[in-house]
Amino acid sequence: MPLKNLKVLDFSTLLPGPYATMMLADMGAEVLRVEAPNRPEITREMPPFDDQGVNFIHSYLNRSKRSIGLDLKKPAAIEIIKKLVVEYDLVIDQFRPGVMDRLGIGYETLKAINPRLIYCAITGYGQTGPYKNRPGHDINYLALAGVASYTGRPEQGPLPLGIQVADIAGGSMHALVGLLAAVIERQQSNLGQFIDISMTDTAFALNAMTGAGALGTGVSPELGQGILNGGSFYDYYQTADGRYFSVGSLEPQFLKLLCETLERPELIQLGMSQKPEDQQQLRKELTDIFASKSYTAWQAIFESVDACVEPVLTITEAANHPQLVEREMLVEVETSYGTKIKQLACPIKFSRNSATYKHTGTDLGAASQQVLQALGYDNEAINQLAAEGVLG
Repeated sequence: MPLKNLKVLDFSTLLPGPYATMMLADMGAEVLRVEAPNRPEITREMPPFDDQGVNFIHSYLNRSKRSIGLDLKKPAAIEIIKKLVVEYDLVIDQFRPGVMDRLGIGYETLKAINPRLIYCAITGYGQTGPYKNRPGHDINYLALAGVASYTGRPEQGPLPLGIQVADIAGGSMHALVGLLAAVIERQQSNLGQFIDISMTDTAFALNAMTGAGALGTGVSPELGQGILNGGSFYDYYQTADGRYFSVGSLEPQFLKLLCETLERPELIQLGMSQKPEDQQQLRKELTDIFASKSYTAWQAIFESVDACVEPVLTITEAANHPQLVEREMLVEVETSYGTKIKQLACPIKFSRNSATYKHTGTDLGAASQQVLQALGYDNEAINQLAAEGVLG
């Protein structure tokens, strides 16, 4: 595996950090989660659950990871972390700025123990600035980053998105880029470093095309005014039975195919026009046309037409689509109780390696005894730590 020699100590919870460390584990890194025994992990408690009462979301986000339960407010737990970090390459935390310092295991303390340590902190607003200690969620970061201001319909306002863009595309993926870049740099310097990931910063940076235009002109995009956000015929259209189709036929050759397939070649000129009223007229025409036939009828019509027109699938339908099946985007992963469950696969395909899926997410503290024994603690000492509430 590409990352088989990396060891990751993961203090994160919920989504951004766990998704990033799951990707690292998929690519071969050894990930040890440090979980608080007295603070329940929300993803363990969110439905739906399997027939053993285990949460599917937690099982996915924490696959292939081991778990140690430690109460970080107890000095003995801090000593365990300091012993662990000697052998680890990466640390990821998702606390607000200053929390790890107050616990006695902030970056400067851990760097003194292991100068090669790479430490990544994922937070809502970063380690600096007036909002650094402000609470927030994905919807707040997208709002402050400007993304929500032009995502939605003029008559309805901004849309709550189905996926967590700031958390995953922002926090998780940018953390991965930063961590792996620091690993490469360490090969020359032999030193680690601190990586500061703000989900608001990264969401702001995702305003790639619209952001470039807005900064260049001084004019911010608005709801339903741009080519890609509802100001053109590039959109979703409802069928006669209430399903939807996506139409992305922007290039002339795809627009021509679209209109010819619909037996409305005269609509090509509307699609080629830069006038907003022509684009809106084409949207109206397409709305009426798609509403005239059922979802399955349109599937049959466009199945063999390369016009950038595709049905809007549910997740379960997508999982069974021939393209995703061929790409092996579903895997069966073994649970701790001997069964297997289906999960989303790692989307990164290597020519000489393949992703590894050891097991689904484990119980809190499932590896506590094993980890402590490897550090030299005997059974008596481990039992004493458990009795004192250090372990979970």
